[in-house]
Amino acid sequence: MDDVHILYNGSCPICRAEIHHYRDNAIANGAPLRFDDLNAVDLGTWTMTDDQAARRLHAKRPDGRIVSGVDAFALIWERLPRYRWLAALVRFPVIHGLASLAYNRVAAPILYRRHKRRMALEAVERRP
Repeated sequence: MDDVHILYNGSCPICRAEIHHYRDNAIANGAPLRFDDLNAVDLGTWTMTDDQAARRLHAKRPDGRIVSGVDAFALIWERLPRYRWLAALVRFPVIHGLASLAYNRVAAPILYRRHKRRMALEAVERRP
């Protein structure tokens, strides 16, 4: 199985904790996952802006296609032994629709607003 590259927001405490859990699991199991913090990589290789990258979780499939949201989580889960069942479950049409709705309309917007708030506070703190 070829590597899947995951693009996540390392400045988000919730995102960082979840991704570190997946990363540790991937390392322990030799899973073909690579994790890129959007704050530390060239987003040109992802063909997206900082703002686009910060809005949701993204994954680059082995064929180079980029997916995001629930589909990105499913790519992670299918490569981790303890989570394969979750990847299969979330791919059922009704469950995929509900999970996507929850992620796209609730979780991702909340995390993005928190990210923007953190960035604004950091900008204020950096001012002389």
